[in-house]
Amino acid sequence: MIESVYLMPGMGANLRIFEFISLPERFDVNFLSWIAPQNNESLEHYAMRMCQRVKHQNPILIGVSFGGVLVQEMARQMDCKKIIIISSVKSNQEMPKHIKLAQVTNAHRLLPTQWIKNLETLALFVFGNGIQRRLDHYKRYLSERDPEYLSWAIDRLVKWNRNSPHKGIIHIHGAQDSIFPVKNIQDPFIKIDGDHAIILTKSDWFNKNLPKILTENLVDLTYLK
Repeated sequence: MIESVYLMPGMGANLRIFEFISLPERFDVNFLSWIAPQNNESLEHYAMRMCQRVKHQNPILIGVSFGGVLVQEMARQMDCKKIIIISSVKSNQEMPKHIKLAQVTNAHRLLPTQWIKNLETLALFVFGNGIQRRLDHYKRYLSERDPEYLSWAIDRLVKWNRNSPHKGIIHIHGAQDSIFPVKNIQDPFIKIDGDHAIILTKSDWFNKNLPKILTENLVDLTYLK
């Protein structure tokens, strides 16, 4: 039986971040991309519009970073066989301290998003500190640099109101993630060696383990670490 899989990249990133991921032919792989948000659009409404781009019933949704947040919101509005998030958070309880502070102070809204249009700054913001030595290589994965979209995405991430994980969600996270530090990530999750960019830097691990994760009814995830 063919399984339909939808891949959602992280904030500011394009579908090229999945270029090293290779799944067997029994998986029908589809790619989602960021669309322009409407004026003052809620994350819930944005997720509804993204659901309209899913053309298969009961799909598997995979989201990276803020894309992981989005697929969780999509799963509130459609039936999904599985939800897998990578380098992301399962609830706002896993956010780092500076994001929790911004939830209260709205300090993030004082930052002009023009600064993030700089590719070097955006790459560090999206992929974390671990990519500094290969910065030029990573810039090719960043195409969503519209200031209005980035302002919207940052604000919706900061104000995400989910305070408990989606039941049965599978979470894969890098031990050296500098965007969402692993110390804040609550069990259950699969911890692998790597930074926030594990979808790129640990593609061998994903190509080996993702088919099992997609097809098996996993209860104990520790053997995948």
